[in-house]
Amino acid sequence: MAHAEKFIVLQFKKNRGQIVPGEMRQASNAVSAEKIAAAMASRVVGVAAYAVMVDEETGDMASPRLISQHGETTDLAA
Repeated sequence: MAHAEKFIVLQFKKNRGQIVPGEMRQASNAVSAEKIAAAMASRVVGVAAYAVMVDEETGDMASPRLISQHGETTDLAA
C-alpha cells in the first residue's frame, strides 16, 4: 500500500443548523492550501486547509492534520 501526503482545502456550510463539510479542493502544497483557504474565507461559513495521508491504491484519506482554518469548522478526526 503506497501512501502519499496530499493537501486539501475543505469548505464548511450550514445544514439544518449544523456545520457540515462541503466542497473539497486539492492544493499542490501546504502554502498553496493556506492561500486558497484565506482567499475563500470571506465567501463561506468556514474553510480549513489540511494535510492528509492518501492511500494511492484506494483513494482513502486518513490522518488529517490541520494547517489553517477560518470561520466555523468541525473536527474531521472525530
